Amino acid sequence: MSQSYAKSPAAERKFTTREMVLVGMFAAVLAVISQISLPMPTGVPITIQVFGVALVGAVLGSRLGTTATLVYVLLGAIGLPIFANFSGISSIVGVTGGYIWAWPIMTWLCGIRPKTENKTKNLAISIGFALIGLLIVETIGGLQWHFVGGSMSIPAIAVYSLTAFIPKDIVITVLAVLIAIPIRKGINNAGNR
Repeated sequence: MSQSYAKSPAAERKFTTREMVLVGMFAAVLAVISQISLPMPTGVPITIQVFGVALVGAVLGSRLGTTATLVYVLLGAIGLPIFANFSGISSIVGVTGGYIWAWPIMTWLCGIRPKTENKTKNLAISIGFALIGLLIVETIGGLQWHFVGGSMSIPAIAVYSLTAFIPKDIVITVLAVLIAIPIRKGINNAGNR
């Protein structure tokens, strides 16, 4: 008597060895990218971490990209010095913490893969989701900056962010989505060999 078993949703969500390796590799990419920063007198450094977060999501997709970002954030939360300027948990509880806590949301949004028949439309939708993710990061980051730092009002933080961070972050977010396309194809091709 032969029985056929359907895969349960939980079984379909398990990570393959290949996926676990990709998650680990991209968490490491975030750790390396985080060390590229320019300290600022406000305590919030200018970095390209948003580029890394967007890239991870756009390359790996929502599920794997968010997992890689969560691994990175949790490693920093337990004290590993992997955030900007080799900081650890102090970054999460300090003025920059809100930005870090919001990165998994941005990664998830950057990983959404629209499936219209038009590649240009798919790209435009992907960029739109990435920019919504950036808006969420800037909002949550600014709120924690205000409540933890206390020295700047929310409008002052918004003005400062609009001049010091957001224009650069918009450019590097869009760039990450564009760069992710050939990287994703290369990873997919390598996985199909």
